[in-house]
Amino acid sequence: MKKIIVLFAILFSVNAVFGQSLKSVKLDSLVSVSLPTSYIKKDTLGQQILTANNDLGYMIAIREPNAKGNQPLQKENDLNAVLKKYIQGIQSQSGNGSTQNVRDTTIGTLKAKAFTLFQSDPNGESQYRNFILLYTQDATYTFEYGYPESRKDLIKNESKAFFASIKLSPELQRNDQYTDTRPSSSVNTNMVIEIAGGVLIIGLIAWLIFRKRDSGQFA
Repeated sequence: MKKIIVLFAILFSVNAVFGQSLKSVKLDSLVSVSLPTSYIKKDTLGQQILTANNDLGYMIAIREPNAKGNQPLQKENDLNAVLKKYIQGIQSQSGNGSTQNVRDTTIGTLKAKAFTLFQSDPNGESQYRNFILLYTQDATYTFEYGYPESRKDLIKNESKAFFASIKLSPELQRNDQYTDTRPSSSVNTNMVIEIAGGVLIIGLIAWLIFRKRDSGQFA
């Protein structure tokens, strides 16, 4: 029993120390994320890269300005296409990496993509890299948590805490990603109404024809 208590005390102290060593770091005036205090920041041609290591894995946060004169995205499908292209680019840069569990997520009011990149290493230890991609009109943000396969069951809480620490300014809204933010369901509703109206008209015409036939007007 004492051993169990000591073990929990050690785990608690490790988590407490780790939690105290995190600090919120701004990528710009709109987006921030929490990193260990020992993080390193590089700025190359306007691209900001923040990296940090710990005992379990590593964290990376990147802010990459979009091309000047970049045309605003119009619809959600356009955003999906852009994010898909980014995922394909990350996968191609990894060499033998394969993407897993690609899914939609939200950060604040914005839509983002989350996925895992698995890199198999037959001569050593395979690697997992968890990602969240966030696109806005002005910049694209990449958040990554990487770790070796042997620590897969140990990093869940830490990885979750890292991604949960991403904070956005209330100024960022969905129309900063694409301009037509009307719910797609409204389009479907209009389509259903139009189809129902057409069916009703056809039914009315058929009823009139059968009524006239039954009354002998077509005899």
